[in-house]
Amino acid sequence: MSARNNNGAKDPWGSGQQSPPDLDAIINKGVKNLKDKFSGGGSGGKGSGAGGFGRALPMILLFAAGLSLWSAYYTVPSDSVAVVQRFGMYLKEVPPGLHFKLPLGIDKSTVVPVKRQLKQEFGFSTPGARDAYQGSRDGNLETQMVTGDLNAALVEWVVQYRISDPVKFLFAVREPAETLRYVSESVMREVVGDRTVDEVITIGRQEIEIEALLKMQALSSKYEMGINIDQVQLKNINPPRPVQESFNEVNQAQQEKEKLINEARREYNKVIPLAEGEKDQRIREADGYRLKRINEAEGDVARFNALFTEYRKAPEVTRRRIYIETMQEIMPNIQNKILVDDDMSGLLPLLNIGEQKGSKK
Repeated sequence: MSARNNNGAKDPWGSGQQSPPDLDAIINKGVKNLKDKFSGGGSGGKGSGAGGFGRALPMILLFAAGLSLWSAYYTVPSDSVAVVQRFGMYLKEVPPGLHFKLPLGIDKSTVVPVKRQLKQEFGFSTPGARDAYQGSRDGNLETQMVTGDLNAALVEWVVQYRISDPVKFLFAVREPAETLRYVSESVMREVVGDRTVDEVITIGRQEIEIEALLKMQALSSKYEMGINIDQVQLKNINPPRPVQESFNEVNQAQQEKEKLINEARREYNKVIPLAEGEKDQRIREADGYRLKRINEAEGDVARFNALFTEYRKAPEVTRRRIYIETMQEIMPNIQNKILVDDDMSGLLPLLNIGEQKGSKK
């Protein structure tokens, strides 16, 4: 069977093609040809070998020059700076743009995004994140915390930060992003452990964020990590899953209680001020009516006293003036007037009411 395959017979799959050549044989043949080119084929002597190497030397130099040129320039993005090292020692920082360095590994440049806001997520992870330390590696362990009243809570949060000092970020601390994760987790456990579970889940979120931010920044400055913490934001805070349903029922009952209290307060604020306003209005109306009646009575008394004084001085004149003034008020309101003089004689004072009514018609 082996002899048939080596003589060009068909392969076992029946495809009619020859078996593939041996890979080791191809490699050995290529190495042998390369040696023959540099040694002049093994038959031309020293002169022939020197001529082969002379022909290959320009290509080697050209390749080395291209490699050096390719490794001599680099570009820094607009939101970053580059830290340059020479033989591993810090040399300088360069701003964004196109720059050149010594090639062949003499100078090494590391781009640091100082203007970009970075973040780390605890308890969850965003798909497609390029930072290896951005997402949570073991979210269940990170989120499990014990509160101050010995209750358990699952806390998820996000830390947003910027690189303020690239040199410290690269050289002062080994793996600063990972160190920041440890610092953040330690601080969050400390802050949550000082509060009750109700404060952590409901009313104390903002205080936790502020206190955690201050403590994280203090530790970052103490460790000289070259990082500024911009924001600490709590995401989802839930009780453990075995008691989550019962806890949600308690929260719903508390929310319903708060809702009823707010509705009662709204109704109280709607009715009580209205009643207070009506009460004040009626009191003011009563005071006004009282003052009016008092003033009118006092005015009538003063008028009567003044009239009585004048009457005592001249009774007839005053009596007649009062009579005339009274008639001036009454007479304009009477439509038909009949005047009869009592001193007249021979006149029958007769008023024909029927005729008056008929003539009126």
